[in-house]
Amino acid sequence: MTSEVTARRADTTDTVASATRDGTRGASGELLIEVEPHNCFACGSLNEGGIHLDLHVDGDRCWTELTLADRFQGWDGIAHGGIVCTILDEVMAWSLAATDNWGLTARMSVDFKKPVRLGSRIRAEGWVAANRRRIIHTGSRIVDLSTGELLATGEGTYVAAGDERKRELQARYRLRLAPAANVGRSA
Repeated sequence: MTSEVTARRADTTDTVASATRDGTRGASGELLIEVEPHNCFACGSLNEGGIHLDLHVDGDRCWTELTLADRFQGWDGIAHGGIVCTILDEVMAWSLAATDNWGLTARMSVDFKKPVRLGSRIRAEGWVAANRRRIIHTGSRIVDLSTGELLATGEGTYVAAGDERKRELQARYRLRLAPAANVGRSA
């Protein structure tokens, strides 16, 4: 079983670049980025206690939709702040994939606007705000899908991997594109 990230050709004006690197598209216009199974807490398929995010890439943006289960609780009925940060970090980090970058989080800040309720469907989005050689600045947000309320925002700074490390990561994760359709998930 592989972890999956879906890349979809953008039809919106706020998207800078297409996530389609080789021009191959499925019938729905979407591409699935498949990676080898790995143990990442947020997106890995091997981490039994993980969130197992289904991530989608659209231009220089990444998004996921999910419903958090009780095991991610902080205060009663509310997602733990660390889980909210993890989700924001993940969509910001994967937004780099659309620009063919691999990177590590150097700095991150989060503003919690409203509680993220367990059992509520949410959407997290991350995007590249600026790319300066190996330093990439990103933004993110989480919204409640039923109310449209903004729940949290984040900013991140990522350090892109050098060419040799990027090749190592590409070999390890064996990133590949395949036609796919959107799939939602509960964590």
